[in-house]
Amino acid sequence: MQSTTLAVAILGSILVLSLHSRYALAAYIGTLLWYPEYLRVSISTIDISVGRIVVTVLLLRYLCDKRIMGKFVWSRLDTWVALNMAVYVGMYCATHPFGAAVENQGGFVMDTWFAYMAARLTMTDKRTLVYFIKTISIILVPLAMLGVFESITHWQPFYPSQRFSISQPLAGEMGDYRRWGFAQAVGPLGHFIMFGACFVMFLPLIWSLRREPGHWKQLAYPLSAMACIGAISSFASCSWVMLFTMIFCLVMERYRHWIRKMAILLLLLLMLTKLTSNRPLYHVLADYGNLTGGSWWDRVALIDSAIADFGKWWLTGYGGKDPGWGAAVWAEHTDVNNQFILIGVNCGILGIIALCGVLLVAFRCLSDSYKKTNDHQLKSIYWALGSVLVSTIVVWQGVSFFGQMPSIFYTVLGIIGSSVGFAKYVNPNGYRVVKTHNGPVLALQQIRTI
Repeated sequence: MQSTTLAVAILGSILVLSLHSRYALAAYIGTLLWYPEYLRVSISTIDISVGRIVVTVLLLRYLCDKRIMGKFVWSRLDTWVALNMAVYVGMYCATHPFGAAVENQGGFVMDTWFAYMAARLTMTDKRTLVYFIKTISIILVPLAMLGVFESITHWQPFYPSQRFSISQPLAGEMGDYRRWGFAQAVGPLGHFIMFGACFVMFLPLIWSLRREPGHWKQLAYPLSAMACIGAISSFASCSWVMLFTMIFCLVMERYRHWIRKMAILLLLLLMLTKLTSNRPLYHVLADYGNLTGGSWWDRVALIDSAIADFGKWWLTGYGGKDPGWGAAVWAEHTDVNNQFILIGVNCGILGIIALCGVLLVAFRCLSDSYKKTNDHQLKSIYWALGSVLVSTIVVWQGVSFFGQMPSIFYTVLGIIGSSVGFAKYVNPNGYRVVKTHNGPVLALQQIRTI
């Protein structure tokens, strides 16, 4: 399979080099979505995936383009993401042999920081972002159809390719994962939860196309429906929770004046639940939060273990070793299926603080930009990006991202970092308010309406 992987990587590299920049990032995401990440090219002790090769070529293209680099302005979110990367890489290198750590974290940086910077350099204006969303919406349609096909027929064409994986060999026969008579679709993502989550990550951006003029306004609805169908075909409780959280966030865009009241009401309900149940709140939520039946008791046991052993991991984590919490769920190996706990296990409390800092800064940038602009389409995009962050935080309580999903997440972060620079107030008559050189007096300057 290495020759096939190399051929796909070459094809993807040609696409990102030859296509217009507004389509180049979509071509990179397309290679992530349609080719398994676990199929890699081995060079000595280094294993390189298709996504890593393509994003490196794309980033080198941008670095050599003075026009694109001239538009780039370092932002506050860039600083926090860079700090986040420094904590992850630094803590890993401090707790592992240096040579092996450099190899491992080199791949991590290519999956995350490279994806983030590629998105930052691609999104130079609003139209580029809209073209990217349109292209991704088309790429996801056949992937959703594949998910439906897998669920109904129980034939998963990409699943057997896991036998060629170096780090993730085939775990069982096809059809091992079934729910209500349907197979759980895995597609090229390698896992049904990741397969469903990839659709939800792009669903709100596709939904924002309803603000586009012309036929794309009508296409936004069936394309969004296809993304929902793709997420449902995974038949994974985490993906479904992420999907319903996303739908709730999108509905609240229309009723955003209720958000503060609902937040207060939710806080009161949570306090009441805590008092009446006499149990930790996350125990109660886990009992009723699984939309496909049963409780998430294994997630609760993981949180309980992390709290009980906080003194053992808060400083440097466990250095990549098994924390030994598997016994709490009668397992030999600990499945750290909580993104925040996983970061804590690997990097200690500094890693969790860095990740929370990135999320808070991203929310703040989106909030400020949403208030600053009166472009309804841009407002919808900002709301969509905020919804991605909210639903991601929710699903992280039950699963940690792996495979292609970290690259997709950091691509979305890069889109946030660039898109917040598009916000500006536009007067309905074609004027905006600007400062004069003579002092703080405000003047009117005619511009072209967005």
